[in-house]
This record gives sequence, structure tokens and C-alpha cells, in this order.
Amino acid sequence: MTSTAPSRARRFLLTAAAALALTAGLGATAAQAADNPYERGPAPTLSALQASRGPFAVSQTSVSRLAVTGFGGGEIYYPTSTSSGTFGAIAISPGFTAYWSSISWLGPRLASHGFVVIGIETNTTADQPASRGSQLLAALDYLTQRSSVRTRIDASRLAVAGHSMGGGGSLEAASDRPSLQAAVPLAPWNTDKTWSELRVPTLIIGGESDAIAPVASHSIPFYNSIPASAEKSYLELNNASHFFPQTTDTWTGVQMVSWLKRFVDNDTRYDQFICPGPSSLSISDYRSTCPLS
Repeated sequence: MTSTAPSRARRFLLTAAAALALTAGLGATAAQAADNPYERGPAPTLSALQASRGPFAVSQTSVSRLAVTGFGGGEIYYPTSTSSGTFGAIAISPGFTAYWSSISWLGPRLASHGFVVIGIETNTTADQPASRGSQLLAALDYLTQRSSVRTRIDASRLAVAGHSMGGGGSLEAASDRPSLQAAVPLAPWNTDKTWSELRVPTLIIGGESDAIAPVASHSIPFYNSIPASAEKSYLELNNASHFFPQTTDTWTGVQMVSWLKRFVDNDTRYDQFICPGPSSLSISDYRSTCPLS
């Protein structure tokens, strides 16, 4: 006669062990989620970042200059999802003599990866970088305090960007408000070449053939002056002119999304695109404060 007691005991122990392992696994998953409550969207791939849109559906609303103070109105782009929690936000300024429409592709591109974006119009198209920096901060204040999408935004996770004098303005904004989580100057122009006071993680993207804000006298000195402790990267586009942000650019999109995801969303899944950085014939130079901490 065969005894069933040992078999039952074994089954009980195996079941208990499986349950313990499952509980431990769930606990680890919960712990990981608790470690980063700001993670949004699926695990990234290079092909997904190179696509014209990310995983989130996007809506758009206009902001009249008559309804705001401190900047000239603009366009807001935001994820339509109501099940993903709140999102980080970014304000972006166009360059000297330009309007938001000149770089408007950035709005839906960034919003579709899980950010609320306001592309601003400046008070006048001749506004200098310091003024544009103040306007970017005014736009963030409007976005988080008065806008129709304010409940979708986590006001502790904000960033700035801009093109040309708008890029110089994003450096000014980051200097004035060190609580910002990221800054992304594009072909930045500024008479101030030294940004040793910056504490905001900053990605500078320059054009190798820029004749208006040559990288040797603008982007590179800006990058070199920012302390490594702030976290910084410099991407230089091969043979690109000053106006590269005014047309859809794959690597600008890839690196902007990656930088914002990493420092606004604290999403370390994007480290792989920042360190050691992209490799392409379209890129003439890349520098970064690797490794990320």
C-alpha cells in the first residue's frame, strides 16, 4: 500500500513556496512602481523614439495673449489619457523674429510621449534671451495655475526649452528657477557665455554649420561652463544650420524625449539613449556627464 501523506505534504510545501514566490514578485513589482511613480508609457525602443508620435493620443488648445500675463499666449498640447496620473510639463520658446509655428512639430511630438507642452508666442518677436526666459517661467506658472489643463500637470516636474534666443532664454529660465527638472536649448544664442550657476540637467543641441549662433562661440562654451554635477549633454548635428529645429529632425526628437523622460519623469529606462549616447552619421559630436546617477 502506498502512503499519500508524503505526497500531500510535498504538494503543500510546493504550493506554499509558489505562493511565497508570487507574493515576493508582486512585492518587488510594487516596490519598483513605488520607486518611480512618474513612469509613463511602455519600455522605450529606438524605433519608437524615432517615430513621429509616441504612445499617447494628444489634444491641442489655443491660449490667447489677451488671457495671459507675462508672455504672448500660445498653443497647449496634452495627452488625452485620464488613467495615467498627472504629467510633467514643458514650456518652449521660438527664436528671434520667429513664431511658435516655426517649431510647432515639437508640441505633439513631446506630448505624445507623456508631457503637457506649451509652445509660447513671445511678447514681441524681437525679445532678447533674458526676456524670453522670464516669459517661459510665466508660461509655466500659467500652465500649472490657471490653464484648462492644470489638473493634468504635476507642478513639481517642469522643464523649459527653446530655439536660438529662445534657447538662450531657456538657459536664463534654468538659472532663475533651479527647481526646474530639465532644460533643452536648441541652437542657443546668448551674449552670456558662462552658466556655472546652473543646477538644472541641461541638454544642448547645436548645428555643426550654424552661422548665426556658431557652436564654437555659443553651444560648446555654454555646455563647458555648466557644472558636471548638474548633469549635461551636448548633441551636435552633422552639417546642420541654425534653423534645424524648424523642420522635423529625428535625433532632436529622440534626444529631447529621452532627456525629458529621464529628468522630468525620473525614468531610468531612457539612460541607454543618453549614455553612451547616439551613434549616427547625422551626429558630428556628442558629450555627456556619464554615468548618470
